[in-house]
Amino acid sequence: MNSNTEVIEKFYQALQKRDAEGMVACYHPDITFSDAVFQNLKGPQAGAMWRMLVEAGKDMVVTYREVQADNQQGSGYWEASYTFSTTGKKVLNKIRSNFRFKDGKIIEHRDSFDLWRWAAMALGTQGLFLGWLPPVQNRIRKTAMARLNKFMSR
Repeated sequence: MNSNTEVIEKFYQALQKRDAEGMVACYHPDITFSDAVFQNLKGPQAGAMWRMLVEAGKDMVVTYREVQADNQQGSGYWEASYTFSTTGKKVLNKIRSNFRFKDGKIIEHRDSFDLWRWAAMALGTQGLFLGWLPPVQNRIRKTAMARLNKFMSR
């Protein structure tokens, strides 16, 4: 196992423990993070997002597999099962991660998942029938960023 594979393993193991500080320790200070909801987070925003998510995900259970990396990039697959705090609905999110590395740390982290599928679980009927619409997805993103900004300001 090379050192970048070990960094991904440490990141996912910290996520399993809901240890945001352990996750952030795997990130380069100039990290960029993006997924279907949180797009183009930079530096401290990425760490704050994980702190917020693990704090809210009191019952979150994470599994991971397919971790691989070379000297420049890596990938993995993970699943998170949790209760979405806003609605109280159960979610099983299936996520593919891609990473780039610099100075032995993750400098770029891109997670991919089906936002419509997530919306159907997290929001219920409204998400199932309307979650594929760009205005609904944009509202999900805007609400999430407002929560992150509020979290960061406290």
